[in-house]
Amino acid sequence: MADMKTAAYICKGCELGNRLDAKALIQVATKEGKMNLVREHDFLCSTEGVALIKNDIDNEGVTHIAICACSRRAKTEAFNFPTVAVSRANLREGVIWVRPDTDEARETTQEMAEDYVRMACAEVKAMTVPSGNPNTGGVKTLMVVGGGISGMTAALEASRAGYKVVLVEKSGALGGWAAKLYKRIPTREPFKAPEDNGVADLIAQIEADANIKVYLNATIAKTSGAPGRFKVEIVVESGPQATEDIGAIVQATGFELYDMNKLPHLGGGQANVVDQAGLEALARAANGGPIKRADGKEVKSVVFVQCAGQRDATGEHLQYCSGYCCNASIKQAMYFKDSNPDIDTLILYTDLRTPGNGEDFYRSAQNKGVIFSKGVVSQVVPNGNGLTVKFKDLILDEETETEADLVVLATGAVPNSGVNIEAVAAPAAEESEGEGEAASAALPVAEVKTISILNLDYRQGPDLPQFKHGFTDSHFICFPYETRRTGIYAAGPVRRPMDTAQAIEDATGAAMKAIQAMENAGLGRAAHPRAGDLSFPTARLEGCTQCKRCTVECPFGAIDEDEKRYPLFNESRCRRCGTCMGACPVRVISFENYSVNTVGAQIKAVDIPDEFSEKPRILILACENDAYPALDMAAMNRYEYSAFVRAIPVRCLGSVNTIWITDALNSGYDGVMLMGCKHGEEYQCHFVKGSELGRYRLSKVGDTLKSMNLETERVLDMEVAITDIETLPKRINEYAAKIMEIGFSPFKGF
Repeated sequence: MADMKTAAYICKGCELGNRLDAKALIQVATKEGKMNLVREHDFLCSTEGVALIKNDIDNEGVTHIAICACSRRAKTEAFNFPTVAVSRANLREGVIWVRPDTDEARETTQEMAEDYVRMACAEVKAMTVPSGNPNTGGVKTLMVVGGGISGMTAALEASRAGYKVVLVEKSGALGGWAAKLYKRIPTREPFKAPEDNGVADLIAQIEADANIKVYLNATIAKTSGAPGRFKVEIVVESGPQATEDIGAIVQATGFELYDMNKLPHLGGGQANVVDQAGLEALARAANGGPIKRADGKEVKSVVFVQCAGQRDATGEHLQYCSGYCCNASIKQAMYFKDSNPDIDTLILYTDLRTPGNGEDFYRSAQNKGVIFSKGVVSQVVPNGNGLTVKFKDLILDEETETEADLVVLATGAVPNSGVNIEAVAAPAAEESEGEGEAASAALPVAEVKTISILNLDYRQGPDLPQFKHGFTDSHFICFPYETRRTGIYAAGPVRRPMDTAQAIEDATGAAMKAIQAMENAGLGRAAHPRAGDLSFPTARLEGCTQCKRCTVECPFGAIDEDEKRYPLFNESRCRRCGTCMGACPVRVISFENYSVNTVGAQIKAVDIPDEFSEKPRILILACENDAYPALDMAAMNRYEYSAFVRAIPVRCLGSVNTIWITDALNSGYDGVMLMGCKHGEEYQCHFVKGSELGRYRLSKVGDTLKSMNLETERVLDMEVAITDIETLPKRINEYAAKIMEIGFSPFKGF
């Protein structure tokens, strides 16, 4: 870049000036970093220090700056210079806080600092200032799919925040499952009795809200576009098709009850055996009076069977707890006791779970005479005009039985998520290299639902990717509500098992996240977790081999193909994880501020001592979301680790291109540590599939090492959580000792 002017700033605050030779660092930045301007300051993040940098930008024409101070995760507001390219040399957390303050350690500590200065200077010169997303969308209308409690709450909360809402409901009325309830579980103190289902009030609020447009008897025929510029085609039964411009979407499509006909041993399908929805219908018909069976007989004894087809370790039925069923059975038992205290009401459970109300609701039911017994039901059989429930009493450890006029099965919830796109793709995936793991995790094709909900115009499939058990995919730790389709959020029981109170809270959160997505899209910014990042991927198409690795591996469906079958990036869908960059075998994909070159330049900038110095060099490529923060927090706790490591944060393990490892080993590094998030069912990767895809790619590095006649132990892949603050330094030190044991790289000096 002809008009590039570089500057490096050396901070001496936070004990940096006492622990490091600042003059030597200035020399490194000037002579080896070849920076046009190098300055030092006693306290760089102070008002005066920041003003110094701003003055150089405004009056000296500086375009690229290297800030040599604390971690890039610290002082982000002070060192926010959006008009120039910025790199950070981590001298505080990355050097002096992880090294002992002794004369013996001073030399290696200084060497660490000098390398980080070299790396920051090299990185910034390989960067350009992100120009922003040219394909911004300014639509600020939220679409909510599903008109139950979750959907209505999301619509109302978005409207209260000042946004237009389009609410689409497939049936002829709003309310969903909640409208079918006689009463609902109490949501407020004192948690003594069931309360009104609240649906009529929510519907009245929506009908009176000018910001909310409602489509009833409606389905979605097609959803295309991206955050801020979705186009949604809505088909109304016996009516015209409508097209709406949408900024973001909340899917609140709820659940279906598990089919009790799959539970014949518990009486499923028999007369006088109902699920919880069936009992609600009977209670609504009774309207506070005696509850009667379908044959008209008044119920004098009732048994509730908890976990019916749930928490099933065999995998034949639901493996999870649906969350609301215990409270729902307590509520329904009160229907009987409130109409007639003399009705025999028994709840058979293995574990009683009453989230949200402590034990108040449970105690209230006990006080009304509801009997709770810990037992496992083995069989429900007809007995004259009633039923016999056979069960094992877990307290007395004996087989027993009881009679009942009616049995209620707590069958649990199955998310109404639409098509499982991974299961549909499974046959093709089995034939494609690298897709076998995804295929094995998918459901058999015979079990795939064929009716789509969103009908997404994505090459990956028409609905949201599903997490285990069919719930819409969401990062369960860091990013609730968020799915693998940017700008589309999940709320309520379609996202995870929950009760009404939790669904209301969930819908509010999803609406707020959707609003954030619309606002970011309008500004051309990335979505979570790199919210605000203006960079986006580009490709040198003249070098592209059309291998389609990037389009297949993108976790978020952000890459399509143009008419010539080259990758076509949809910037508003992109979350800037860099998985496409790591996947590209010819290295033609890059971001302005993060590329094969920015990381490669840092790797090559490190000074590699010869083998006689007995100072190995170990490269750490650390996920910026978990591993790098863990390193910083270890430093804050003053946990020491080897002076021979050089850490480079990467956006995700999925962004790691194998050329970085090859370059490092060829340059004489003695080892490489790859630090990424946990993957699999309990994944912690902020980009969902990034670490998994990266690990699959990196599993083949062993072949490269063997071809170079290097030991496979020289590359170590580690799962690191953000909580590994104490153990991570120990693992680094153990690996450094292992490298000393193996011996130095034979490539030193080449």
